[in-house]
Amino acid sequence: MRPFAYVRAHEVGEAAGQPGRFLAGGTTLIDLMKLDVERPAQVTDITALPLADIAEHGGGVRIGALASMAQVADHPLIAARYPALRNALLAGASQQIRNMASMGGNVMQRTRCPYFRDTSFTACNKREPGSGCGAIAGNHRKQAILGTSDACVALHPSDASVALVAYDATLTLRGPDGEREVALQDFNLLPGQTPHLEHDLREGELITALNLPAPPAGNGVYLKVRDRESYEFALSSCAALLDVQGGVIRAARVALGGVGTKPWRSPEAEAALTGQPATRETFEAAARAALAGATPLEHNAFKVTLTAKVIVRALLAALAGEPADGHGDGQSTDQGGTA
Repeated sequence: MRPFAYVRAHEVGEAAGQPGRFLAGGTTLIDLMKLDVERPAQVTDITALPLADIAEHGGGVRIGALASMAQVADHPLIAARYPALRNALLAGASQQIRNMASMGGNVMQRTRCPYFRDTSFTACNKREPGSGCGAIAGNHRKQAILGTSDACVALHPSDASVALVAYDATLTLRGPDGEREVALQDFNLLPGQTPHLEHDLREGELITALNLPAPPAGNGVYLKVRDRESYEFALSSCAALLDVQGGVIRAARVALGGVGTKPWRSPEAEAALTGQPATRETFEAAARAALAGATPLEHNAFKVTLTAKVIVRALLAALAGEPADGHGDGQSTDQGGTA
């Protein structure tokens, strides 16, 4: 460990504007500090701030940034109105981590790419700008196929963010210049040639709340396929929200995980679904549209086939009104598994 200053904030105004990093659940930050990837000169402990409430707000729900994943998943408002989010949270980590990890930290968590997390690899543009991307010519089986660049193919790991993006969530940010709100879809940035710039968070700002608007009509599911059933990051996942009337899709939302450099909302899939008959053929066409821009590498090309199946299966579950458990079937393979 490197030496750092420790500050414990008791009021939001006291925390806003502090340099370095904010400590909430610590399930990402402390790991990265131990690995010598994060090297903050100061850590500000915000666990004493009054930011853990979950309550109705403006027809939707406002989630305090310090609410734990477990608290949110277990809350009756979330279970009743935002089932895809609940199931994404339950699929996202072990129970112990869900008890500790904060919602603000969840959307801020950094990639699990081995070239980023292991400093013995010198080539990582996200950790050391200009050093190259070791994953492109190396181990990239689990990395992204959407939103990549020749500077970075690192995968965004959050399950919850996928569902939050599907529900049009926004973040309330508090900094030294006051408060602002930003759509989560816009908060995470594409890597381009600056993969070290991951989000729209200014110096001294912290997330104080996640805001869910009133839920859309219809059913929502979250389906996740991974190498093993328990405590594993997604190879591919899909949050699908579907409103069907008289056999015709009135509205649809599709967001993907396990495949994007950020939580990946697919307007192409949504356009292919809206106004069309709610059939497998329509769902397959939407999957093709969602993946038309994919740029896989040699060892993660299987994700194109796998994700197409995951999208179709999630949409079929949403159509049937099934309370998807978010866990997939635990039997995925590089050939597309049983999705």
